Amino acid sequence: MKLLTLNFLTCARKACKPLPTSFPLHPADATLATTETAFSPAFLRNILPRLDWPALKGLCDELGLPGVGDEAPGPEALFEDGELPESDEDIVGEIEAGKRPTKLAHDLHQLLVETVMLEGKLVCASCGHEYAVKEGIANFLLPSHLV
Repeated sequence: MKLLTLNFLTCARKACKPLPTSFPLHPADATLATTETAFSPAFLRNILPRLDWPALKGLCDELGLPGVGDEAPGPEALFEDGELPESDEDIVGEIEAGKRPTKLAHDLHQLLVETVMLEGKLVCASCGHEYAVKEGIANFLLPSHLV
């Protein structure tokens, strides 16, 4: 399970849904790995506004990963000159023309896309329920008494 996915998951229990502590789920006993994936500044540009930055910062702190800043960067921080091309085709053209993505863009790619949780648990801060993660797949099926 990519770390990016953890930024969108919440507890599956109905009783937890309205509670703010049901998000984010907190990793425990996590085994992490890195999988090489093609770098895509266009993907980063599109996902950046959708991220819950405080949750991502907390996730990095809990897993002992290099931290992200306190403030979410804007999409313009992905390229050295601060100007973000309009379309995906323009981004490809700019990279081919020598415009370089920033270190921040590469670091975010590595954190969000290449870092994978292989084993461990995801724990709800509201109810304490633990969702097992095995071979990179989280089991969100609840026992009948919790549904």
